Amino acid sequence: MTDFVNQINKRRTFAIISHPDAGKTTLTEKLLLYGGAIQLAGSVKGKKTAKHAVSDWMEIEKQRGISVTSSVMQFNYNDYCINILDTPGHQDFSEDTYRTLMAADSAVMVIDASKGVENQTKKLFKVCLLRDIPIFTFINKMDRDAKNPFDLLEDIEEVLGIKTCPINWPIGSGKEFKGVYDRGKDEIIAFTANNGQREVEADIIKLNSPNLRDKIGNDLADTLMDDIELLDGAGDELNLDDVRHGRLTPVFFGSALTNFGVEPFLEEFLKMTTPPLPRIADGKEIDPINTPFSAFVFKIQANMNKAHRDRIAFMRICSGKFDKNMEVYHIQGDKKMRLSQPQQIMAQEREVIDEAYAGDIIGVFDPGIFSIGDTICSVGDKFVFSGIPTFAPEHFSMIRLKDTMKRKQFVKGISQIAQEGAIQIFQTLGGGMEEVIVGVVGTLQFDVLLYRLKNEYNVDVIMEGLPYEYIRWIENADIDVKKLSLASDTKRIQDLKGNKLLLFTSEWSINWALEHNKELKLSEFGKN
Repeated sequence: MTDFVNQINKRRTFAIISHPDAGKTTLTEKLLLYGGAIQLAGSVKGKKTAKHAVSDWMEIEKQRGISVTSSVMQFNYNDYCINILDTPGHQDFSEDTYRTLMAADSAVMVIDASKGVENQTKKLFKVCLLRDIPIFTFINKMDRDAKNPFDLLEDIEEVLGIKTCPINWPIGSGKEFKGVYDRGKDEIIAFTANNGQREVEADIIKLNSPNLRDKIGNDLADTLMDDIELLDGAGDELNLDDVRHGRLTPVFFGSALTNFGVEPFLEEFLKMTTPPLPRIADGKEIDPINTPFSAFVFKIQANMNKAHRDRIAFMRICSGKFDKNMEVYHIQGDKKMRLSQPQQIMAQEREVIDEAYAGDIIGVFDPGIFSIGDTICSVGDKFVFSGIPTFAPEHFSMIRLKDTMKRKQFVKGISQIAQEGAIQIFQTLGGGMEEVIVGVVGTLQFDVLLYRLKNEYNVDVIMEGLPYEYIRWIENADIDVKKLSLASDTKRIQDLKGNKLLLFTSEWSINWALEHNKELKLSEFGKN
């Protein structure tokens, strides 16, 4: 096997998803810890201290103790090269999570053992189903009082409609949590928590060991034996084909905060996941190994380094190998170019790279030419990866500049933040950029927008909420929008690319527009 093929085959690229506070960022940290990428895990809860999660870099994230942007991290573990995409847990940023899942080959779903499947988990799970990607479940916080593990499995199966197969099984919970039983190896891993350090004490005890009852107690030993018998008799068997098409999820139990079960999870997960798989472009499969370099942009982030006022486009490499000095072709821009300052990123830490392979995520300097969904490929190839749809915003505000002398900074700031995909901006027909309508999927995005305009662009604005709840793109390019017969509470607007849209306060107004303009065609989704 050539080194090139080996490099691609050892890649594993996955996203971590969860409801807020299920422990997703903590799990990410512990995986980095085992990969040697960091030496000490910082507590995510330490909002008032200097410690924050490695993957949460934006100042507002540190203040609120939540993730509002997706982070990308790479590390090596054993013979694998791992790319972790850490996603926002907060539901107001589900659009960013959706785009990130487009770049992943599988997803790790983190569930709080005391709460089971929560609302945001359901939404993210649906996105995974749309992508037909494998889902691995890590039931976290077993060191706290938890639901019965059988109830947790039933919850996953009933709420999400996916079969489950526990790979390990918890022994107790809360203060009585003694470790996990590895079903494949028929042994118990008894952990001792060690304050987040990399090395944790682990005792391996065979199920038939005479020391078992001394270690975990008679009651827990009896319960474990009953549970094993029930799992073996009535549980779903592991079927990797079902896993790879999202029909069955392997389930692991543990505690990210205390390191219980994290490394066994990582080892089993890496064995079950696949190297980068073919992607669809123009209706055909783009093979990761047999196709020259290709990638698509799934995220753009301005001002990652405030001192440099820079803007980074994140690309998922889909095929071939990237070399630092290679010439590539930007399909949407219809031009050849060299990708500037290619780097891999660990939260705020960056490392300029000379090469990268299919499955890797790279960040390149973006002078303003890339958009989310753009395809980049080797010179001589011309194909386009499937676009990433734009979610319809659900909340709208009018934003006006306080100081008209700062118009240039305002236009730059709001345009750059919009290009990242966190907000969508619109203008009234024929209107300028002194006031714009901002649409967001979740209202917390308004707070982030105001914060970033003030802190990154030194711009103060006045924000006024608008009553609209629905937005529709007009699909007829030749229609005269000004002549449409519309209800009085409907507003005509356009986006920055000149596409015409309508804002509605109710579904009744949408129906009115369609009934009174028979030729009108409306869409809930825009294209990047």
